[in-house]
Amino acid sequence: MTLPHPAKRQSPLKVDPATDELISQGAHFLGMTKKDLVAAAVRVYLDQQREQIRRGMIESMKVLDGSLSSNVSLLTGLSPERINELGGTGDWEE
Repeated sequence: MTLPHPAKRQSPLKVDPATDELISQGAHFLGMTKKDLVAAAVRVYLDQQREQIRRGMIESMKVLDGSLSSNVSLLTGLSPERINELGGTGDWEE
């Protein structure tokens, strides 16, 4: 049995006044809502950055090998070697 996903609520997007003006003008001259312009722009930007995102995901997966040490490393920004120098993390069961 699959439970229905809860409806996602909309959240306000806060931008600086200059960016809001750009969004407003762009939406006006393209004949679309600000919401639709921002949604389209984000999709295009993420598509353009796809390779950088992929590289970041691969780096994160290299760090997250399932060990407590890798999780601490990711959360703190410390290398696994430095964590070991500071006394290590032990194990999940400890």
